[in-house]
Amino acid sequence: MTRAWRVFAVGLVLLGAAVLGAYVHERYSAAPPAPGPQPPAAAPTVPERRPQFSLTDSHGERRSIAEWDGHPLLVNFWATWCEPCAREIPLLNQLREQGRPPGLEVIGIAVDRPEAVAAYLAKHPVNYPVLIGEQEGLDVATAFGIEVIGFPITVFIDRRGEVLAVHSGELKTDEAARVLGVLAQVDSGAVTIAGGRDLLRKSEPAQGPTEKRLELSELPAVRR
Repeated sequence: MTRAWRVFAVGLVLLGAAVLGAYVHERYSAAPPAPGPQPPAAAPTVPERRPQFSLTDSHGERRSIAEWDGHPLLVNFWATWCEPCAREIPLLNQLREQGRPPGLEVIGIAVDRPEAVAAYLAKHPVNYPVLIGEQEGLDVATAFGIEVIGFPITVFIDRRGEVLAVHSGELKTDEAARVLGVLAQVDSGAVTIAGGRDLLRKSEPAQGPTEKRLELSELPAVRR
């Protein structure tokens, strides 16, 4: 091979190496493509039926929600540090005493420390069962399809275990009467559970100034 051909061959090799190097650099050092838009997170869905769960009560006994099968239920999520929760306890006591619809049971679920709940109940007695759980209580709320950002939260359930309504914020007398009136119709068979939900939607009062719930972000986090 003549000197000219050797120079030409070396040039081809160098050129090929340069092209290959440029390709490798472009292929592996380029920034990854920007991710496309992500679908929004699915909103929590309230189940058709009451979930099964058990929690420890204020006497230290493990209780299953199944103990109250066959009863219409008002399940109230609360905490000792929540002022709106404290304000609605007298109403919950009254509703439990009245027992309307027939057989109504009120169940409190304190998302709090057991010792804090015991001290609170010693000064503010209630006439209905109180179940207690910090993370467990939040897990029960999640099972109800509730995205807990504040308390109180109240769930209304018919005697067959079907969820009629979820109320966020302090429960007032007029709202309790409105929902329990529909619950009585559902339990009597006058309307179906779907018809009861529709009645509540149609009779919902116009939104005016409402009292703000006590937000979890404003207080120390529940222990995990």
